[in-house]
Amino acid sequence: MLSLLSSAALPLLRRLDPEAAHTIALKALALGLAPRVARDDPPALAITAFGRAFSNPIGLAAGFDKDAAAGPALLRLGFGFVETGSVTPRPQPGNPTPRLFRLTEDHGVINRMGFNNQGLAVYVRNLARLSDRPIPLGANVGINKDGADPVRDYPAMIEAVRGLVDYAVINVSSPNTPGLRDLQAEAQLRAILQAVAMVAGRLPILVKIAPDLSPDGLASVVETCVEAGVQGLIVGNTTISRPAGLKSPHAAQAGGLSGLPLQTLSTTMLARTFLLARGRLVLIGAGGVFTGRDALTKIQAGASLVQLYSGFAFHGPALIPRLKVELMAALRDAGFATVQDAVGTRAQELTEHA
Repeated sequence: MLSLLSSAALPLLRRLDPEAAHTIALKALALGLAPRVARDDPPALAITAFGRAFSNPIGLAAGFDKDAAAGPALLRLGFGFVETGSVTPRPQPGNPTPRLFRLTEDHGVINRMGFNNQGLAVYVRNLARLSDRPIPLGANVGINKDGADPVRDYPAMIEAVRGLVDYAVINVSSPNTPGLRDLQAEAQLRAILQAVAMVAGRLPILVKIAPDLSPDGLASVVETCVEAGVQGLIVGNTTISRPAGLKSPHAAQAGGLSGLPLQTLSTTMLARTFLLARGRLVLIGAGGVFTGRDALTKIQAGASLVQLYSGFAFHGPALIPRLKVELMAALRDAGFATVQDAVGTRAQELTEHA
């Protein structure tokens, strides 16, 4: 059956409002109207991170499938791993529409979705259907806009997803929930992570951080996470900054910017994080990955794994096999036998590209 997310269908989806197109794409995936890719990744792309084996380092970032509704299809598109969410304890509609904007000329996206999702009960029910999964699955958890108690809510969600996923992510960096980024401050983050540690068991816990952190703020987050026993960081979420030269008429919209305009900022932050972490944390690099060479740059900046969102939104499932072929070629051209060999090899250099 022809996939509704095939290359031929993508131009039609792009004519729609971005959120409507996303909803249609997600429903098509949930119905199984997507290609199934053979699981035969080259051994050179395999890597082990936080005790889990990944056949390739390219994953889907949180935000695409907030409710884990399309899990069976997403897990079979050729990704090395898939992260679902962000989910909140209670359902919430998110911010008023319009709240999602394509920056076509800039290969970027601005969103101010506001953690729209159906809540933890629906999310857990959907995760429970994914016990027979071919690749690692992650859960990304956030808090409600109203009535939230982070020290209560984050542990409750981790406890609910434990046993259903291969890792979980504490999201304290979305710019679209008032006050959320304040939770990256040392005292607040430490309290959350100490509470989460009480219920996590053996589930690897990661923290997703903003690319807008100050140098001192980043150093504080790294040390706080290491002290709390966190296994890794995702660097990073969307940015509230706007780099010079954006061409899209939507560039002034409020919200978090992702895609190609985020690439340099997020990669610089990733490299700085790698140097601060000194091997104590596994890093996942996100922000502006559109080619295999982009993926390799993230890996050389210090990422063991990389994530896509905007690239997948722009190019669909056909991007995934192409990225893996390009990443293999980029590794060979750079003289690396495996992904693991390349991790962090340009970190110092890439911190100087701010």
